[in-house]
Amino acid sequence: MSSEPVRTGSIPRRSLGWLKNPWARARFLWVIGLTYIAWTLLPVAIAVAFSFNAGKSQTAWQGFSLTRWYLDDVSSVWQDDSLRTALLQSLKLSGLAVLIAVPIGIAFGLAIDRWRGRTSRGANMVMLFSFITPEIAVAVALFLYFTQLATVIGLGLKAQVLGLSMYEMAYPVIIVQARLLSIGKEYEEAAMDLGASQMQALRRVLLPLLTPAIVASVGIVFATSIDNFVISQRLSIGASTQTVPILIYSSARTAPLPSLNALATITLFASTLMIAVAGLALRSASRRERGGVAATAKIGLPVAGG
Repeated sequence: MSSEPVRTGSIPRRSLGWLKNPWARARFLWVIGLTYIAWTLLPVAIAVAFSFNAGKSQTAWQGFSLTRWYLDDVSSVWQDDSLRTALLQSLKLSGLAVLIAVPIGIAFGLAIDRWRGRTSRGANMVMLFSFITPEIAVAVALFLYFTQLATVIGLGLKAQVLGLSMYEMAYPVIIVQARLLSIGKEYEEAAMDLGASQMQALRRVLLPLLTPAIVASVGIVFATSIDNFVISQRLSIGASTQTVPILIYSSARTAPLPSLNALATITLFASTLMIAVAGLALRSASRRERGGVAATAKIGLPVAGG
């Protein structure tokens, strides 16, 4: 039997099949994916690489130095007061935003899930305004609010924390709602059938099941807060409340040193670490759930949600 492909005219049948459905297999999708990753990460990799430049140039490589722009030089992140203050301000602002936005967002997500009706749908739409409204409009509105109405608070760190917390609250709400949809109500109902009150079922059953969503919310809120520019800049009152993105933007018109690259690299590492921890928590929770479902099915008990 001939091993040559069967042809229809001059075009192989395999080629005809590919033309009919070119996306049936990932023939070129991996090329597109790798191209997108390279296009996205290459500028970041270059910026990170120049934070280890031995010279002062941000465009010409002058040798490798591991610690000059991080620790040793007088203009390094560790020794320059403005860089160190901006880094601490960014970390402080992100941490406080997490402490406020995540618990309130989780509670709001639970309330919307349990609270049915038109009012609930309206509250859900109001929450989604953070994604719909341009951030510059939110920043201007917050600026007017803290300068015209909430004058007791005024501009500065408190305004930045409250404004960012309000803006970031939508992320944990969305994540918790998605997690609640995948969990279902069977676990809570089973706990209450065994004598637990609604509060006990919430505290001992539902919240542990929401742990991956909580960790993911912490990671996303921290990562998006630490590099926020528009709201943080609009509510800032000077160098004492200047964050890393504000400092980088204000230094762009001068001759910036690689210490700015080092500062940006530290914030990038911090946000990446938080996202990685959230991803590991989600992965671990998924494995435990799959193991629990498999064990339940093995002994012949009904599986929740099934």
